[in-house]
Amino acid sequence: MSISGMRAGGLPAYKGRRRARKWTGSVRLTSAIVAAACAAFALPTSAFGAASTSLEGTVTGAGKPLQRSQVVLMAGSGSGVKKLGQTTTDAHGSFRITYTKPSDGVVYVEAASGRAHRLRLRSVVGFGAGGGVSERTVSKVTVNELTTVASTYALAQFSGQRGISGPGPGLQNAAATSFNLADPTTGSAGGPLTGDKANSQTLATQNTLANLISLCVTDNARCDKLIQLATPPGGTRPADTVQAILSLVRNPTQSPGGLEALARAAKVFTPALSAAPQSWILAVRYTASQLYAAGRIAFDARGNVWATNNWKPGTRDPNPYVTVLDPTGRPTLGSPISGGGMKAGAWGLAIDHDGSVWAPSYGGNAMSKYSASGKPVSPSGGWKNGDFVKPQGVAVDQRGNIWIANSQGLRGKPGTGSVVVYPHGDPSKAITITDKHLNHPFAVQIDGQGRAWVTNSHLSFEEIRQSRRPSNVGGSVTVIGPDFKPISSITDKSLQAPVGLALDSKGNAWVANFFSSAVTEIQPNGTVAGVHQLPKKVLPWSVAIDGQDRVWIAGFGDSSVSLLCGVNSAACPPGASAGTALSPAQGFQNKAIQHLTAVQIDSSGNAWVANNWSEVIPPTGGVGLVELIGAATPVCTPLTPLPVRPSSTAANACPK
Repeated sequence: MSISGMRAGGLPAYKGRRRARKWTGSVRLTSAIVAAACAAFALPTSAFGAASTSLEGTVTGAGKPLQRSQVVLMAGSGSGVKKLGQTTTDAHGSFRITYTKPSDGVVYVEAASGRAHRLRLRSVVGFGAGGGVSERTVSKVTVNELTTVASTYALAQFSGQRGISGPGPGLQNAAATSFNLADPTTGSAGGPLTGDKANSQTLATQNTLANLISLCVTDNARCDKLIQLATPPGGTRPADTVQAILSLVRNPTQSPGGLEALARAAKVFTPALSAAPQSWILAVRYTASQLYAAGRIAFDARGNVWATNNWKPGTRDPNPYVTVLDPTGRPTLGSPISGGGMKAGAWGLAIDHDGSVWAPSYGGNAMSKYSASGKPVSPSGGWKNGDFVKPQGVAVDQRGNIWIANSQGLRGKPGTGSVVVYPHGDPSKAITITDKHLNHPFAVQIDGQGRAWVTNSHLSFEEIRQSRRPSNVGGSVTVIGPDFKPISSITDKSLQAPVGLALDSKGNAWVANFFSSAVTEIQPNGTVAGVHQLPKKVLPWSVAIDGQDRVWIAGFGDSSVSLLCGVNSAACPPGASAGTALSPAQGFQNKAIQHLTAVQIDSSGNAWVANNWSEVIPPTGGVGLVELIGAATPVCTPLTPLPVRPSSTAANACPK
């Protein structure tokens, strides 16, 4: 490893919340305990709306109505949790609760049976308008095992001892996502799981988890076995079925063989898994018109998902559209959006302080810009200021400057690349940064000091994606100061065609190296702190850091998502340290996941990945974006520029 001229510097230590595995959850749900807990953490009445409404519902377990079950209706928001109503089911498992509808947040119902001491069921009833999806509240609800899995996964990052609560828009978006997994009115699997064959594995996994819960309706011995198998090493034993499922969301590699075998004793929900899964990840694919060969992902302040597209569907022709999906995977803001000079969206996408979206036009050798409402702002040919040739990564710094990795040199002057800056987003004042160490610059990210970290892949985009590796390809990382002057060049033998780059909350850089299948960890002062080897076939492309500094990696070669412990070891299992794999050996895999080029974390705690290719030979574009439900710790969006976990308080949840 060598480094030249790096100025020392770093960021204050990030003090994350207590790690997830120490969460102890609530004790058995009884009327006395629920009443006491809700009273202790009740919100002022003024925090809720005055409109009264009623909820009718049915509680079922193992396919049958559960009579004399205690039902509690709850509301959660950034200010805490409040009980809205409580009742007991009749002989048909039915109930009705009249309540005052809260003004925002999420409304959910929980049910417990006095006969099945560990059985606890849950369903989302509604959510407010503070997220990226219009508010919705159902008047009839089914509370069963499927709705329990759906709500527990979707709201995993907002679940604690007091119930479900947390800041928006992540809370509301998470509640809306639960409707994709299970319909709260009918209690059946959600539309995305049954309407797309690519989601069949997730449908079977969710049904298997629901079958595990159903064992607790009539079989206490098997229920105790579920609790035992769901307890992570060194972790707290779950008290009930909600806590058991929550433990599997947070520890997705926990006991796959034992739990799948146990679930075979129940046949309530089909189709179910026929063999042990690699993990308990629930991955859901979303498709849309012109969403094809997606390259890069970014989230706006409301949680909408923006994506660039390389090719037109079914072709290798340049795609002129940018895709925007709402937090539940449905097109929004007039998506697909054309205009602004887009021609084959590159591996680059960033959102500035005004909410405007910047996307490189790889085929148009230009930059495209869109307003927060989805209107093209750039001219019909895009902005070419900076003499672009195949622009790639984009980042926004603290002063609103737009940084662009110009991967293949200056127009008319072939070279090895440059970095272009639009000061305060003004293309007319473009600054072109050249340096002898810039060699096919690919990704660019900004640290807490306003410095730009740029990967040098030493190969063109086409050569990397087609796995055409010359001998000794090499690679490096260039650091450029906020004064637009290169500071240093970082080299290491692990840097072999580095592509994606992400910075954690302490300013450490995590670099994905395509040909060495390793992730290089670099400290803020430029010292290589570690090289974390992945399986050779992973061919990592992109990196994202979640709100507890865990490291997510998108694999292009092995169609997988890997998860590593980051510098915050408190967020990882006992004995883990930076670079320890928290995912299976080959990463998280699922039928919905294809060859990936991007991974990003949203404010609800979901990891989203971009299916860029479906087949390598011949090259065929990937279909859709895939969401790993509830698996990550939330981050404020858009990135500001380092990952920050939203505050639990209602005011100023994220930096402005």
